[in-house]
Amino acid sequence: MNDVCRLLGLRYPIIQGGMGNISNAELASAVSEAGGLGTIGVGTMPPDEVETLIVETKHRTSRPFAVNIPLQVTPHAAEMAELVIKHQVPVVSLSAGNPAPWIPQFAAHGIKVMVVTASVNQAKKAEAAGADIVVAEGYEAAGINSPLELTTMTLIPQIVSAVRIPVIAAGGIGDGRGLLAAMALGAQGVQLGTRLVATKEAPFHEAYKQELIKAKDNETVIVGRSVGRVRRIMRTPYAEKLLEYERQGMLPEQFQEYTSEERHRRGALSGDFQEGFINAGQIAGLIDDVPTVAELFEQMMTEAKAQWRSLSAIFS
Repeated sequence: MNDVCRLLGLRYPIIQGGMGNISNAELASAVSEAGGLGTIGVGTMPPDEVETLIVETKHRTSRPFAVNIPLQVTPHAAEMAELVIKHQVPVVSLSAGNPAPWIPQFAAHGIKVMVVTASVNQAKKAEAAGADIVVAEGYEAAGINSPLELTTMTLIPQIVSAVRIPVIAAGGIGDGRGLLAAMALGAQGVQLGTRLVATKEAPFHEAYKQELIKAKDNETVIVGRSVGRVRRIMRTPYAEKLLEYERQGMLPEQFQEYTSEERHRRGALSGDFQEGFINAGQIAGLIDDVPTVAELFEQMMTEAKAQWRSLSAIFS
């Protein structure tokens, strides 16, 4: 057991990433029940919808879980903070904004704070503001990413060297080899997003899961560079339309509309790849099955241990 497991009360140092408006209690509770940390991402959902998800998750599991608040994405950041405190959610994840003004109120109620960062400077600021853990996310990850476009492989060791608090690695991790590699770089846990979509408990459209299984190593694309808003999604007919819109010239407001959470829901929940998109990280190329969350975690730990033994023989 390491610092992340002790701080958050986990069996495995595996965290679910926030999934915005497609977040759900089924998957979050399954992750927590399997020994990791499930997460409800608030996205742009209204407070009453998020409260329903929090209550349902608490009914489904007595294990710790988190709420992710993307500070500059949600129009209800203050209300979301109040919900976390009201329902005594043990962990909050803050992303997409300055966490400093928000951390003291969570700390005052004994809530552990994780801050998602994309650079050494951001990680140092999060630590100085009182964060308990930083999540260092490379741009291999699915969904909204930093325009800095730093990779997980280079980002993790630099952040580990720069802060004293535990670091969780995110972006491009989906199996036991990735887990072991992240820890070799100094991380004390990993955050998964895309890999958890392709699990039995994830209530997403079957077409989404099949796209991940079919995906090759080069089948995710970055959209939004032209407007300074980087997002990694699966290459689908809708993604091709977005890329063409960018080539023709697109305003930030148009990009916001074309990548709205409603478009996200259409792709992920309805399987409509003509008028909706699906987030996917570069790890999609490694996915070839749909296990339960518990099976996935056991596979990851078994694989990491086997790989460790193999490497130990080389370096002994």
